Amino acid sequence: MSIIIFIVILLVLVVSHEFGHFIVAKKSGIRVDEFSFGFPPKIYGKKIGETTYNLNVIPFGGYVKIYGQGSDDFPGQNGEEVKDIKDPRSFTSKSRYIQVGVLVAGVVMNFLVAWLLLSVGYMSGLPSSVGMSPKGTVINNQAITITSVIKGSPAEQVGLKVGDKLIKLSVEKDYTETTSAESVQYFIKKHGTESIKINYERGPEAKELTIIPIKNKEGNSAIGIAMDNIGKLKLPIHRAIWEGLKLTSNLTIGTFEGFYKLISQAVVGKGDMSAMTGPIGIVGVVGDAAKFGFIYLLSFTALISVNLAVINLLPFPALDGGRILFILIEKIKGSPINPKVANTVNLIGFSLLMLLMIFITYHDILKLL
Repeated sequence: MSIIIFIVILLVLVVSHEFGHFIVAKKSGIRVDEFSFGFPPKIYGKKIGETTYNLNVIPFGGYVKIYGQGSDDFPGQNGEEVKDIKDPRSFTSKSRYIQVGVLVAGVVMNFLVAWLLLSVGYMSGLPSSVGMSPKGTVINNQAITITSVIKGSPAEQVGLKVGDKLIKLSVEKDYTETTSAESVQYFIKKHGTESIKINYERGPEAKELTIIPIKNKEGNSAIGIAMDNIGKLKLPIHRAIWEGLKLTSNLTIGTFEGFYKLISQAVVGKGDMSAMTGPIGIVGVVGDAAKFGFIYLLSFTALISVNLAVINLLPFPALDGGRILFILIEKIKGSPINPKVANTVNLIGFSLLMLLMIFITYHDILKLL
């Protein structure tokens, strides 16, 4: 079931991203030859007008083939003879502003999808931190909720997960109701490395487990989790739209900062690949989000959409950001980049991305073993 949900999410995000490229290209008078979900080989294709719509075997992505965007378009495209790269229906015949507009449109669509999903989430009741709630709002169904689990910690070893709601901690006759994160931390510190019974909720299910804390670097007892007081924030439509936009902006800034940190650490040889997750890892997270409820799944989809937008903006060959960088270089130098050079660089970039995806997927598989 998790795989089906993941494919549906991917379908929505990829189609919306590629639709951005598609619609702006069409409105700009550029011919679009293909609109494909997934990568070849092809399962099914149907030509409507001048565009062929394809469903391919590999569901992890998609693309639109815009006439004149690749060096393979000149001369000849789909068996046609093209004598002039300034053909009025081609991508290269348009102004730099239109070209950038076509490339940016996919990213914009992903931001809009995230904004829409988060706005709907706020209208329905979005999980939100009590301490970071907007002024004048009321958060219902508050609970101390796990927000992160440290790898290799006692919490991970016993199976606690992000989103679990802590209800009660007890040691024989002593117990504490989880009224705050501080009360949980105090109880764990108080009982040192004793065996602690934890009652918690995962989605609609009530669960129980026993955990033994360990001493952290500061010498305090800990189980390896971060917690926050989380509840449901339900807003009227106008407020939900505004708060949805603010949250989308904050997620975008945070995602950019995360990628900057990851890349800068990788450059100096300190990158942590365990922080990266590929399709297989995402399937597992999607399954967990679905268990917590539809709104959690909606929020996670919005987060993936923001990540997809940010990744595509990176100035790396084969990504939208890399193509935009090429256009800026052409604008500065006053002449087009040699199509063979551009195509070779994009091919190398795409190959590196595929190798990275294989490497990350390999690590995802190792985590499951």
